[in-house]
Amino acid sequence: MAGVFSSVADFALNRSADEMPDSAKKAAALMMLDTMGILIASGPMEAGVIARDAAALLYASSDARFSARMAFDGRSVSMAGAAFAGATQIDNLDGHDGYQPTKGHIGVVVLPALIALAEHCPDLTGPDALATVITGYEIAGRAGLSLHASVSDYHTSGAWNALGVVAMAARLRGHTPNKLRQAMGIAEYHGPRSQMMREIANPTMLHDGSGWGAMVGLSAAILAERGFTGAPAITIEAESAATHWADLGQFWQVEHQYVKPYPICRWAHASIDAVRLVMRDNNLTNTQIRSVQINTFHQAACLYAGMPATTSQAQYSLPFAVAAQAIHGRIGVEHISGSGLSDPAIAEFIPRIHVTETDRHNTRFPVGRWADVTIETTDGQVLKSEDVHARGGPEAPMQRDEVIDKYLEFAVPVIGLARAEAIRDVVLGWVAPGSRFSDLSPLIFEP
Repeated sequence: MAGVFSSVADFALNRSADEMPDSAKKAAALMMLDTMGILIASGPMEAGVIARDAAALLYASSDARFSARMAFDGRSVSMAGAAFAGATQIDNLDGHDGYQPTKGHIGVVVLPALIALAEHCPDLTGPDALATVITGYEIAGRAGLSLHASVSDYHTSGAWNALGVVAMAARLRGHTPNKLRQAMGIAEYHGPRSQMMREIANPTMLHDGSGWGAMVGLSAAILAERGFTGAPAITIEAESAATHWADLGQFWQVEHQYVKPYPICRWAHASIDAVRLVMRDNNLTNTQIRSVQINTFHQAACLYAGMPATTSQAQYSLPFAVAAQAIHGRIGVEHISGSGLSDPAIAEFIPRIHVTETDRHNTRFPVGRWADVTIETTDGQVLKSEDVHARGGPEAPMQRDEVIDKYLEFAVPVIGLARAEAIRDVVLGWVAPGSRFSDLSPLIFEP
């Protein structure tokens, strides 16, 4: 299917920022700001510290031409190491964007890859940076759809978002179509096709495989640049894959990402929102709740059921998240880490929550993430929600100001208000023709 690859290469290498819609560029800037908030907030967390230290120990470079600084750390490692560290860090605070049809995440690799690659593009303009971001989203999303359609297991995002990183690197490093083709083949072959439900059943720092996806993508690009071969990528070139690429450059997936209001696996969000709405509409406090019956889809019902011992378990726990929301009225980093993991009020509330898989909600997945709840109060009332869809996606989008507020909520406690606002202004300002990516550098390369 050389014709399909040819169109993919033409899009990745030649489609200019001026040829991309303003709506896509604005969406790309907002997604990068949202992801930046998660990158910042996850920096002090254990997984992020380990990832950055491991990159310094294992993935450094002896050549400045292939080195990059790690964001909010400053140490120089290889470009692939910097992308690995940033993506692993983001992946371990489950508040980053995602794309429902792929059942996975793209921005988690796009932002750290962009930061690493831009170290070698001093003249990169804001619009060209956004065009690179859009390229990453559009290629990765379609690779994800193609891969999901071609295999029976449910694999992590790193298996396919690596191809988006390849496209970004090829674009910014001036690859030929053949170099891009080889790199796509290398990345697809080595992409971490790991089992997502295995991680759901036993939550750890592995999360969604995106750290390795970022590393594989950048490594593949550099390997191809130096003559290593690896074509073809069957997710692009197999005859059965053609349908997934037919709307490239016409339908802009970057405009259809979901934004998470909570740093929790999105499979739990509908249940969280349903409980939140019933409590709000009936002026309930958590002390007035005797029991909560949650009806949802299979994957959500498989989320960790007990009191979590680690932040990884907390982010993949539906009952813990519902209890935290019911008690605290929000879910922040402080609730899913540190002393929040031993909150006695949450531990007491969790046994009141019962989760059931429901066929009605199963049939709506993965296009939708639905739940409904029934709350019994201590005075005998039975209060039911309607079917609720997780907020943040195209069906119930967060408003622009809400996304910006979320960024500040995550970033300010770590880096302070002035620095957080300066980063916000630079990233959102990339839509302006005269803007420069390099204006971000002095703001992100200090701890």
